[in-house]
Amino acid sequence: MSSLVQGLIKSLAMTVLSEVGDNTFFATVILAMRHPRRPVLLGCLASLSVMTVLSALVGWATPNLVRILISHKWAHHITTLLFFVFGLWSFWDGIKDDGDDDEFAEVEAKLNAELNSDKGTTKKKSKDDDELKKQKRSFLSQFFSPIFLKAFSVTFFGEWGDKSQLATIGLAADENPFGVILGGIIGQALCTVAAVLGGKSLASRISEQIVALSGGVLFIVFGIQSFLSTVES
Repeated sequence: MSSLVQGLIKSLAMTVLSEVGDNTFFATVILAMRHPRRPVLLGCLASLSVMTVLSALVGWATPNLVRILISHKWAHHITTLLFFVFGLWSFWDGIKDDGDDDEFAEVEAKLNAELNSDKGTTKKKSKDDDELKKQKRSFLSQFFSPIFLKAFSVTFFGEWGDKSQLATIGLAADENPFGVILGGIIGQALCTVAAVLGGKSLASRISEQIVALSGGVLFIVFGIQSFLSTVES
Protein backbone atom coordinates (compact mmCIF):
# COMPACT_ATOMS: atom_id res chain seq x y z
CA MET A 1 0.00 0.00 0.00
CA SER A 2 2.86 2.37 0.86
CA SER A 3 4.38 1.67 -2.56
CA LEU A 4 1.09 2.61 -4.23
CA VAL A 5 0.84 5.89 -2.30
CA GLN A 6 4.49 6.73 -2.95
CA GLY A 7 4.07 6.17 -6.68
CA LEU A 8 0.87 8.23 -6.68
CA ILE A 9 2.45 11.19 -4.86
CA LYS A 10 5.57 11.19 -7.02
CA SER A 11 3.57 10.90 -10.23
CA LEU A 12 1.11 13.61 -9.19
CA ALA A 13 3.84 16.11 -8.28
CA MET A 14 5.89 15.31 -11.37
CA THR A 15 2.89 15.61 -13.70
CA VAL A 16 1.72 18.96 -12.36
CA LEU A 17 5.17 20.55 -12.56
CA SER A 18 5.85 19.03 -15.98
CA GLU A 19 2.51 19.89 -17.59
CA VAL A 20 1.80 23.39 -16.28
CA GLY A 21 3.08 25.85 -18.85
CA ASP A 22 4.16 23.34 -21.50
CA ASN A 23 3.01 23.26 -25.13
CA THR A 24 0.01 21.00 -24.57
CA PHE A 25 -1.17 23.18 -21.67
CA PHE A 26 -1.15 26.27 -23.90
CA ALA A 27 -2.77 24.33 -26.74
CA THR A 28 -5.59 23.33 -24.39
CA VAL A 29 -6.05 26.98 -23.36
CA ILE A 30 -6.28 28.08 -27.00
CA LEU A 31 -8.69 25.31 -27.97
CA ALA A 32 -10.93 26.15 -25.00
CA MET A 33 -10.96 29.81 -26.08
CA ARG A 34 -12.09 28.93 -29.61
CA HIS A 35 -14.44 26.01 -29.06
CA PRO A 36 -17.04 24.82 -26.53
CA ARG A 37 -15.23 23.85 -23.35
CA ARG A 38 -16.82 20.46 -22.69
CA PRO A 39 -15.60 18.58 -25.80
CA VAL A 40 -12.17 20.23 -25.45
CA LEU A 41 -11.95 19.12 -21.82
CA LEU A 42 -13.09 15.58 -22.64
CA GLY A 43 -10.74 15.27 -25.62
CA CYS A 44 -7.67 16.49 -23.74
CA LEU A 45 -8.41 14.40 -20.65
CA ALA A 46 -8.98 11.27 -22.72
CA SER A 47 -5.76 11.80 -24.65
CA LEU A 48 -3.63 12.49 -21.58
CA SER A 49 -5.13 9.54 -19.70
CA VAL A 50 -4.36 7.18 -22.58
CA MET A 51 -0.83 8.56 -22.82
CA THR A 52 -0.30 8.14 -19.07
CA VAL A 53 -1.50 4.52 -19.11
CA LEU A 54 0.64 3.65 -22.16
CA SER A 55 3.74 5.30 -20.67
CA ALA A 56 3.30 3.56 -17.32
CA LEU A 57 2.80 0.19 -19.00
CA VAL A 58 5.97 0.69 -21.03
CA GLY A 59 7.87 1.65 -17.88
CA TRP A 60 6.54 -1.38 -16.00
CA ALA A 61 7.12 -3.86 -18.84
CA THR A 62 10.59 -2.78 -19.93
CA PRO A 63 12.52 -4.05 -16.87
CA ASN A 64 10.62 -7.34 -17.00
CA LEU A 65 11.32 -7.83 -20.71
CA VAL A 66 15.05 -7.19 -20.31
CA ARG A 67 15.44 -9.03 -17.00
CA ILE A 68 17.79 -11.52 -18.68
CA LEU A 69 20.19 -8.75 -19.68
CA ILE A 70 19.64 -6.22 -16.89
CA SER A 71 18.98 -7.08 -13.25
CA HIS A 72 16.42 -5.25 -11.15
CA LYS A 73 19.27 -3.54 -9.32
CA TRP A 74 20.73 -2.13 -12.54
CA ALA A 75 17.27 -1.07 -13.75
CA HIS A 76 16.92 0.85 -10.48
CA HIS A 77 20.29 2.55 -11.01
CA ILE A 78 19.35 3.51 -14.58
CA THR A 79 16.06 4.99 -13.37
CA THR A 80 17.93 6.96 -10.70
CA LEU A 81 20.27 8.33 -13.36
CA LEU A 82 17.28 9.32 -15.51
CA PHE A 83 15.84 11.36 -12.64
CA PHE A 84 19.07 13.35 -12.42
CA VAL A 85 19.14 13.77 -16.22
CA PHE A 86 15.55 15.06 -16.25
CA GLY A 87 16.40 17.38 -13.38
CA LEU A 88 19.39 18.87 -15.19
CA TRP A 89 17.30 19.07 -18.38
CA SER A 90 14.65 21.11 -16.54
CA PHE A 91 17.31 23.32 -14.97
CA TRP A 92 18.78 24.00 -18.42
CA ASP A 93 15.34 24.89 -19.80
CA GLY A 94 14.86 27.32 -16.93
CA ILE A 95 18.31 28.90 -17.19
CA LYS A 96 18.19 29.43 -20.95
CA ASP A 97 14.74 31.05 -20.67
CA ASP A 98 15.33 34.75 -21.32
CA GLY A 99 12.18 35.76 -19.45
CA ASP A 100 10.02 36.38 -22.51
CA ASP A 101 6.99 34.13 -22.09
CA ASP A 102 6.35 33.78 -25.81
CA GLU A 103 5.62 30.06 -25.87
CA PHE A 104 1.88 30.76 -25.78
CA ALA A 105 2.20 32.91 -28.91
CA GLU A 106 4.28 30.22 -30.62
CA VAL A 107 1.71 27.52 -29.90
CA GLU A 108 -1.10 29.82 -31.02
CA ALA A 109 0.70 30.58 -34.28
CA LYS A 110 1.23 26.87 -34.90
CA LEU A 111 -2.43 26.08 -34.33
CA ASN A 112 -3.41 28.99 -36.59
CA ALA A 113 -1.19 27.61 -39.35
CA GLU A 114 -2.80 24.19 -39.03
CA LEU A 115 -6.24 25.76 -39.03
CA ASN A 116 -5.54 27.82 -42.16
CA SER A 117 -4.26 24.75 -43.99
CA ASP A 118 -7.50 22.94 -43.25
CA LYS A 119 -9.90 23.06 -46.18
CA GLY A 120 -12.83 23.23 -43.83
CA THR A 121 -11.72 26.43 -42.15
CA THR A 122 -14.46 28.51 -43.78
CA LYS A 123 -17.08 26.36 -42.08
CA LYS A 124 -15.57 26.69 -38.63
CA LYS A 125 -18.33 28.87 -37.16
CA SER A 126 -21.12 26.65 -38.41
CA LYS A 127 -19.35 23.60 -37.02
CA ASP A 128 -19.06 25.27 -33.65
CA ASP A 129 -22.78 26.00 -33.70
CA ASP A 130 -23.44 22.38 -34.54
CA GLU A 131 -21.28 21.31 -31.59
CA LEU A 132 -23.29 23.50 -29.25
CA LYS A 133 -26.43 21.77 -30.42
CA LYS A 134 -24.80 18.38 -29.93
CA GLN A 135 -23.96 19.29 -26.35
CA LYS A 136 -27.63 19.87 -25.64
CA ARG A 137 -28.70 16.61 -27.29
CA SER A 138 -26.40 14.08 -25.69
CA PHE A 139 -23.35 13.88 -23.49
CA LEU A 140 -22.04 10.83 -25.35
CA SER A 141 -22.20 12.70 -28.65
CA GLN A 142 -19.23 14.75 -27.42
CA PHE A 143 -16.96 11.76 -28.00
CA PHE A 144 -17.78 11.73 -31.72
CA SER A 145 -17.54 15.46 -32.36
CA PRO A 146 -14.79 17.01 -34.53
CA ILE A 147 -13.77 19.23 -31.62
CA PHE A 148 -13.24 16.22 -29.31
CA LEU A 149 -11.15 14.47 -31.96
CA LYS A 150 -9.13 17.62 -32.63
CA ALA A 151 -8.42 18.15 -28.91
CA PHE A 152 -7.51 14.48 -28.54
CA SER A 153 -5.11 14.42 -31.50
CA VAL A 154 -3.45 17.76 -30.77
CA THR A 155 -2.80 16.74 -27.16
CA PHE A 156 -1.74 13.17 -27.92
CA PHE A 157 0.84 14.04 -30.56
CA GLY A 158 1.97 17.07 -28.55
CA GLU A 159 2.74 14.81 -25.58
CA TRP A 160 4.44 12.06 -27.60
CA GLY A 161 8.13 12.03 -26.74
CA ASP A 162 7.67 14.89 -24.27
CA LYS A 163 9.76 15.04 -21.09
CA SER A 164 6.72 14.22 -18.95
CA GLN A 165 6.06 11.05 -20.96
CA LEU A 166 9.67 9.90 -20.60
CA ALA A 167 9.59 10.73 -16.90
CA THR A 168 6.40 8.69 -16.45
CA ILE A 169 8.07 5.72 -18.12
CA GLY A 170 11.08 6.02 -15.82
CA LEU A 171 8.91 6.46 -12.74
CA ALA A 172 6.76 3.43 -13.54
CA ALA A 173 9.90 1.32 -13.93
CA ASP A 174 10.84 2.00 -10.31
CA GLU A 175 7.50 2.59 -8.56
CA ASN A 176 4.10 0.92 -8.33
CA PRO A 177 2.64 1.34 -11.86
CA PHE A 178 -0.94 1.63 -10.56
CA GLY A 179 0.10 4.48 -8.28
CA VAL A 180 1.94 6.15 -11.15
CA ILE A 181 -1.12 5.85 -13.41
CA LEU A 182 -3.52 7.15 -10.76
CA GLY A 183 -1.27 10.05 -9.79
CA GLY A 184 -0.59 10.90 -13.42
CA ILE A 185 -4.27 10.96 -14.36
CA ILE A 186 -5.16 13.09 -11.33
CA GLY A 187 -2.35 15.51 -12.16
CA GLN A 188 -3.36 15.67 -15.83
CA ALA A 189 -6.98 16.29 -14.83
CA LEU A 190 -6.00 19.17 -12.53
CA CYS A 191 -3.84 20.81 -15.19
CA THR A 192 -6.42 20.34 -17.95
CA VAL A 193 -9.30 21.70 -15.90
CA ALA A 194 -7.16 24.70 -14.94
CA ALA A 195 -6.26 25.29 -18.61
CA VAL A 196 -9.87 25.03 -19.80
CA LEU A 197 -11.41 27.13 -17.04
CA GLY A 198 -8.54 29.54 -16.43
CA GLY A 199 -8.03 30.46 -20.05
CA LYS A 200 -5.50 32.94 -21.35
CA SER A 201 -5.45 34.95 -18.11
CA LEU A 202 -3.99 31.94 -16.28
CA ALA A 203 -1.51 31.20 -19.06
CA SER A 204 -0.23 34.79 -19.00
CA ARG A 205 0.52 34.52 -15.27
CA ILE A 206 2.59 31.34 -15.57
CA SER A 207 6.35 31.82 -15.37
CA GLU A 208 7.89 29.15 -17.56
CA GLN A 209 11.26 29.73 -15.93
CA ILE A 210 9.97 29.14 -12.38
CA VAL A 211 8.04 26.05 -13.49
CA ALA A 212 11.12 24.61 -15.21
CA LEU A 213 13.36 25.26 -12.21
CA SER A 214 10.77 23.80 -9.82
CA GLY A 215 10.52 20.71 -11.99
CA GLY A 216 14.30 20.41 -11.96
CA VAL A 217 14.36 20.53 -8.15
CA LEU A 218 11.64 17.86 -7.98
CA PHE A 219 13.48 15.49 -10.32
CA ILE A 220 16.73 15.97 -8.39
CA VAL A 221 14.89 15.18 -5.15
CA PHE A 222 13.47 12.03 -6.77
CA GLY A 223 16.96 11.09 -7.90
CA ILE A 224 18.45 11.55 -4.43
CA GLN A 225 15.62 9.57 -2.83
CA SER A 226 16.04 6.78 -5.36
CA PHE A 227 19.84 6.80 -4.88
CA LEU A 228 19.54 6.47 -1.11
CA SER A 229 16.85 3.79 -1.20
CA THR A 230 17.83 0.12 -1.01
CA VAL A 231 16.97 -2.33 -3.75
CA GLU A 232 17.14 -6.09 -3.94
CA SER A 233 19.77 -7.55 -6.29
